[in-house]
Amino acid sequence: MKDKIIEDDAALASHLADTAGKLLLRVRDSGLLTGKALGKAGDETANQFLIHAIAQQRPDDGLLSEESKDTEARLSKSRVWIIDPVDGTREYGEGRTDWAVHVALAIDTVPAIGAVALPGLDLVLRSDQPNRIPLPPEKLRMVVSRTRPAAEAVAVAKILNAELVPMGSAGAKAMAVVRGEADIYLHTGGQYEWDSCAPIAVAAAHGLHVSRVDGSPLVYNQRDVYMPDLLICRKEHADPVFEALAGL
Repeated sequence: MKDKIIEDDAALASHLADTAGKLLLRVRDSGLLTGKALGKAGDETANQFLIHAIAQQRPDDGLLSEESKDTEARLSKSRVWIIDPVDGTREYGEGRTDWAVHVALAIDTVPAIGAVALPGLDLVLRSDQPNRIPLPPEKLRMVVSRTRPAAEAVAVAKILNAELVPMGSAGAKAMAVVRGEADIYLHTGGQYEWDSCAPIAVAAAHGLHVSRVDGSPLVYNQRDVYMPDLLICRKEHADPVFEALAGL
């Protein structure tokens, strides 16, 4: 059978995220694995599919994956795919819907293209297909970790009189803002490039504010892939969040 080649980067990102998500659902729905074994099998299965598919479809590009050993080869590349095969392994293993698959392409350190699959909801959100975001309610909603809500986020929510919305993975939180189910995603607990690259690409394409908590841009394909913080929100809510943070 002739190999299928997808020339368009955005279409490829979406196809990769969607296919990996469907694979993850099949692994989970098999009923043969539970707990940590299910999470490990899901991570490995999705990662193997993604890294081999990217290598075949874009052999000249760099790659950074949470589930693969990092090398310096990507640092000399202008185009680097940044992936998280299962964002929210705990939620995936528990049969919840607030987990995601992240596939992004950073070009010259900028998250240019992204796809975030929410397999439990049968959704893929894409940077090349932005939707209109519903108007916010009178009382703002801020997504926070369902297990470890950051003190800064809780404090800012109190200052803004925002409702806290506990949720699982970083991708699920970011996409809640994109989908209009929340208004602010403020994270100060530290993440890695694969946690946010695809969500940032999708959020920015939908016209949302995306930055570090000091307002500086989020930069990808760095030697040190740790990212201390981020803010995703409607543009009109960015300054109130910054002001609230400055007052802490």
